Amino acid sequence: MRWRASARSFVAIALLLAAPALAQFGFEEQEDVPLPPDAEAEAEFSFARLVYENSSSRSGFGRWRGESWHVDSPNAERHFVQGIQRLTGIHARPMERYVTLEDDELFKYPWLYAVEVGRWAFSDREAARLREYLERGGFLVVDDFHGSYQWSGFVDGLKKVFPDRPIVEIPANDAVFHVVYDVDDKVQVPGIQYLRSGLTYERDGIEPHWRGVYDDKGRLMVMINFNMDLGDAWEWADSPDYPERWTALAYRFGINYVVYSMTH
Repeated sequence: MRWRASARSFVAIALLLAAPALAQFGFEEQEDVPLPPDAEAEAEFSFARLVYENSSSRSGFGRWRGESWHVDSPNAERHFVQGIQRLTGIHARPMERYVTLEDDELFKYPWLYAVEVGRWAFSDREAARLREYLERGGFLVVDDFHGSYQWSGFVDGLKKVFPDRPIVEIPANDAVFHVVYDVDDKVQVPGIQYLRSGLTYERDGIEPHWRGVYDDKGRLMVMINFNMDLGDAWEWADSPDYPERWTALAYRFGINYVVYSMTH
């Protein structure tokens, strides 16, 4: 589809613009993870990433790129999918999907991933479509947003989708933490910025939180990874500088989320 081609072009341009900023912090630019010949073949699982527009009131805080939905793509998902292939029996498509809320293909994917959601914004129609997707069994994972300011932007968007449902702390015994791996060690997973700052947190996001939104039957619809960055831990999985313990934990969280999305 035309929007998908333009989305890929936008990612390529954004990564070129990002390279100087990464270099000044000592992060080497990465080439895209190579894909096998059958990368676009249909599979049991596809990593679908949500394409959204930035809120105009929150369009410039602390980033060198204009739009936010594509951060860490495609390397985060390609590394992570390799982990799914190695560690589970799931037939996972090597190549990512980019999906808008207007795209009818949205309902093909039980898993939907969104980053930097402190800046997302929805029209009324888009909010209704996302609510329909989630109530029909979809599972949204949000990641890589930090601090009270970004939290408020995230909540503004989510309240358009679910004005009547609370955001709650997910209990430690929830199946999402145990469906494949028992993830009892709730440790903050930092982004690559840790290598220059020495801090596991960003802004005032000192404490990590695993929050969610449930449906009427107790199924988790929205998995909120707040004050952490699983995407960076996947993206930099092959880097000797990024600590392996955080990458390993991010893979365990992510694989639990994928299997949960396919079984609940």
